[in-house]
Amino acid sequence: MSIMDQFRLDGQVAVVTGAGRGIGRAIALAMAEAGADVVVAARRTHEIEGVAEEIRALGRRAAAVTTDMMDMAAIDNLAEETVRQMGKLTIWVNNAGGADDRTMRHFIDLPEYQWDYQLGLNLKAVWAGSVAAAKRMGEGSSIVNISSIAAAKASPNNGPYAAAKAGVNNLTKTMASELAPKIRVNAVAPGPIPTEVFMEALKLTEEQLPGLVEMINIPMKRMGKEEDICGAAVYLASPAAAWVTGEIISVTGGL
Repeated sequence: MSIMDQFRLDGQVAVVTGAGRGIGRAIALAMAEAGADVVVAARRTHEIEGVAEEIRALGRRAAAVTTDMMDMAAIDNLAEETVRQMGKLTIWVNNAGGADDRTMRHFIDLPEYQWDYQLGLNLKAVWAGSVAAAKRMGEGSSIVNISSIAAAKASPNNGPYAAAKAGVNNLTKTMASELAPKIRVNAVAPGPIPTEVFMEALKLTEEQLPGLVEMINIPMKRMGKEEDICGAAVYLASPAAAWVTGEIISVTGGL
């Protein structure tokens, strides 16, 4: 197998959660371009059906499974439907995350339900998805968690999210140890990427982004793009990363 062939995902079946838009959509399309058949999951049916059509246009099989990642039974159904429709499950990308009201808050002003919701969506759902996947995966499979640069530093007004992502990093290492050598588990930690959720939470306009780049001093002198995360995700799922597990790869523009 040539070095470039090792980055191919031919014959693989990938699930990407939170795949209706943003980083999840970009990863789902990248997995398909690399040769995988892809099941896309999110709450908004019309969005994931649109992404599934884009994947089919690339010549790959696709399925859209409407899934609430706060619902354990729905997560298990996603894994079961993947095997039923696609015949197997070999890659699982835990991408779904965020906050329901897209509002930044100081810890003191944080309602309890927001703490519970953000820890549920950003950490518990990663655990639940990984369990559902691992029960159905065979030798050589891969789980890829989407973490955040926020996990490794103070994150004022974004505490629950950052705490959950720090948990994802530790969970990644623990699951990697427990599931090896059958299943590899790794994470990608993106830096600031102006997705719809990012822009709404920070109440930013496109015109303000260059100033933000200067303010936080990104060495690469630009904000990230959704596509910047795809290469790392495909690599971690591919045979090229066959001896890589328990790692968190930062894709942050140098932050």
